[in-house]
Amino acid sequence: MKAIRIDQYGDESVLQVVAVPRPRPARNQLLVNVYAAGVNPLDWKIRDGAGARFGMNLPVLLGSEISGVVVEVGEEVTGMNVGDAVYGLVKAGGYAEYVLVNADEVALKPASIDFLQAAVIPLAGLTAWQAMFDLGKLRAGQTMLITAAAGGVGSLAVQLAKAKGAVVIGMASGKNESFVRDLGADEFVDYTRQPFDEVVTGMDLVFDTVGGETFERAVACVKKGGTIVTSVAFPTSQHVADGIHALRVSCQPNRYELDQISQLVIAGQLRAHVAQVFPLAQVGDAHRLSKQGRTSGKIVLQIDTNH
Repeated sequence: MKAIRIDQYGDESVLQVVAVPRPRPARNQLLVNVYAAGVNPLDWKIRDGAGARFGMNLPVLLGSEISGVVVEVGEEVTGMNVGDAVYGLVKAGGYAEYVLVNADEVALKPASIDFLQAAVIPLAGLTAWQAMFDLGKLRAGQTMLITAAAGGVGSLAVQLAKAKGAVVIGMASGKNESFVRDLGADEFVDYTRQPFDEVVTGMDLVFDTVGGETFERAVACVKKGGTIVTSVAFPTSQHVADGIHALRVSCQPNRYELDQISQLVIAGQLRAHVAQVFPLAQVGDAHRLSKQGRTSGKIVLQIDTNH
């Protein structure tokens, strides 16, 4: 089978399309024929060298977000069958024609969306869910700010927060205002026109996916007793002044939560936004585009071109 592998860390030139043996599932695993794989900043950060810091041993098969069809089922797996369309997170190797997954890492794909749309939901959706609901304890009627609201994670976060009944302020560049408002944001802030931390105050919750200076400034938007959750920065003790809770989300596979996200998709409360589709062989172009950080929605690799 074909897969994307790196034998050394570096830029897009280290990405290789290689032939590797098709794996066989263990007792609690599924083998999924991958139709599409989401492209995430985590992927090119691992390729750039973060993989070494994570303790990953070369060679590394890339990809953590997939959609496809189950082709083999381990003997201890229940609730999943050959032929089921699924989507979810994998530990590694999602940029491939086949991938092994644990049965609790994937959920049944909503029939209302195709495989390309399904491939952009698991990592972004679960990151937003776990940040806002598990850590941020977001409740109906609370007000929150979402940085990078037009991005892969932010665009799903806006919709999930609205489905929960929150009042959402979405932040992005002005060219994405209509997109963010169409997602359901109650208010929009163009960070290129004004310092967002001067106009956004008193938030119950801030969800940051940008990091750096944006995260540092976003702390000032949180009210006393409120919470800021980031998926990229590393909060320190200085960020908890004035009773503010500063937390970092580390997305974990969770079939139960993914099933709840699926129900919102089926109900029409959550739409997946595919920014651009690349074939597997053009993974380098997909990484370059992702690294620019200017897409609305998510980038996808289409691995099975018949689906």
